[in-house]
Amino acid sequence: MLSFFRKIHQKLLSQNRVTQYLAYAIGEIILVVIGILIALQVNNWNENRKNGEIEHKVRLN
Repeated sequence: MLSFFRKIHQKLLSQNRVTQYLAYAIGEIILVVIGILIALQVNNWNENRKNGEIEHKVRLN
């Protein structure tokens, strides 16, 4: 997958298409941000699940 993006990057730069390269770069940044947000959401979900288990154990005792 990385080689695919590298080929697009090189192709756009070799053809002097700056505006298309900038659109590509912004799109790639957006994909990275979305990935980070998904990872944070999964982490929050997992922490909430752990806290719920601890609360349940405390209530039982």
